[in-house]
Amino acid sequence: MPEDFVKVAQVSDIAVGKCKPVRVGNEEILLSNVNGTIHAISDICSHAYAALSEGDFSGEEVECPLHGSAFNVTTGECQNPPANENVPVYPVRIEGDDVLVGPA
Repeated sequence: MPEDFVKVAQVSDIAVGKCKPVRVGNEEILLSNVNGTIHAISDICSHAYAALSEGDFSGEEVECPLHGSAFNVTTGECQNPPANENVPVYPVRIEGDDVLVGPA
């Protein structure tokens, strides 16, 4: 349903190869631009409370700044320990220059 999607950013705010943390209600979400496509995952590591947006982002992976677990920003999949759970993925819709995120 369209009303479930919330505008969180502008496409022009997120350069290719960069990420941007946003908040929707109580949800902390990490937007990333991979080769011109915007993706959204939880900004919180599944292992321990840490903002993934404060870690290194390269290619399709973001590394947790706390313990080094990496997550695929397109799928939310955990790539290595100590984390062993994936992070939620949010659907993204682009309308003009607006980035809208739906519920996980």
